Amino acid sequence: MEAGVPPAVGIRWFRAAGGIPPAMFGRSAKPLSGRYLSFAEREEIALLRAQGASMQEVARRLGRAASTISRELRRNAATRSGGLEYRAITAQWHAERSARRPKPGKLAVNAALRTYVEERLAGTVVAPGGALVPGPTVYWKGRRHGRRKDRRWAKAWSPEQIARRLPIDFPDDDNMRISHEAIYQALFVQGRGALRRELTACLRTGRPLRIPRARARGRGKAFISPEIMISKRPPEAADRAVPGHWEGDLILGLGSSAIGTLVERMTRFTLLLHLPRMPDYGRNARLKNGPALAGHGAGAVRDAITRTIITLPEQLRRSLTWDQGAEMAQHARLKIDTGVQVFFCDPQSPWQRGTNENTNGLLRQYFPRGTDLTLHSAEQIAAVAATLNSRPRKTLGWKTPAETLDHLLLSADKNRVATNV
Repeated sequence: MEAGVPPAVGIRWFRAAGGIPPAMFGRSAKPLSGRYLSFAEREEIALLRAQGASMQEVARRLGRAASTISRELRRNAATRSGGLEYRAITAQWHAERSARRPKPGKLAVNAALRTYVEERLAGTVVAPGGALVPGPTVYWKGRRHGRRKDRRWAKAWSPEQIARRLPIDFPDDDNMRISHEAIYQALFVQGRGALRRELTACLRTGRPLRIPRARARGRGKAFISPEIMISKRPPEAADRAVPGHWEGDLILGLGSSAIGTLVERMTRFTLLLHLPRMPDYGRNARLKNGPALAGHGAGAVRDAITRTIITLPEQLRRSLTWDQGAEMAQHARLKIDTGVQVFFCDPQSPWQRGTNENTNGLLRQYFPRGTDLTLHSAEQIAAVAATLNSRPRKTLGWKTPAETLDHLLLSADKNRVATNV
């Protein structure tokens, strides 16, 4: 929406409104009944008046009283030109602005409810013995906490938890009711609900501004299209009926070090990708749009997957499911090089790659968090993969992934020979 103001003013309005569109730009909360003129009727009025129709003629065409049309032209006409020129958009804006009925928020007028919400949101942490535990001393700066910074300790109930708990704690008191959205608006929009802005530090995200849903939805990766989402993956991959469908991910360590992991869904057979840092890492600054010097950029990951998976028989190269990390930006080239179709999980849905996530947990026994993964050579990584593949699994009937994969390959070879004979 264009407001006709400088960007700095728009940013100031946005922050003052807590990330919520200011009321001056919002439509009336309740839809208008048939008693009031609609936008379509106002467009018809504007067209008829431009054609020179009288107020009585306009009223007759719309089935309205002439006094209604007269009042509409007098109240909601545009006046910037010095006259009373009627425009439908301007008239609709005037009508919606006049229809608003601001009223004090429920938290502003109900002290008991406000105290309950503040106590559950920002109450002090209490030890099992009853002693107060204040936690780190954190000063409110009007902005979200930075990375690796202490956060304020509090009970930190979410607004939804507070709203859902009220009927349980006060079953007979209808005044002790509030929606979670009203709590959010009281936090983000100052003056609406009597909650201090610094209490946003007690929310899980700690954001003092609300991020619009449309902006969050727009964060999808440009290299991902609907045709390669996990919902389009063949059904045979979902039910593990056929081998050759893989799940992949990166496990990260100290200094942005990484190891790639590939797990076959049917047999749980694991392949590990050696991703060493590039020679210029730590010496030269990365060039804009250049390769990732840490060793797990899109080009490096594509090459590592290609080197590893191309050694497998063709029947074991059907599909690969990955999260929406930027390291898979060259998936189209990967498909050309290996013949493997790449599918992507939905955002923030690691359970859609459950086999891979479970395997990553097993690998942390060998590659703990916070350690430098580049210290491990390709041979050492391959040894860890072989160790995992020789470990019996309950889901495989206590066979190992290596045994299960060998059995499938031998069966496939026998079937191929029988068919040729």
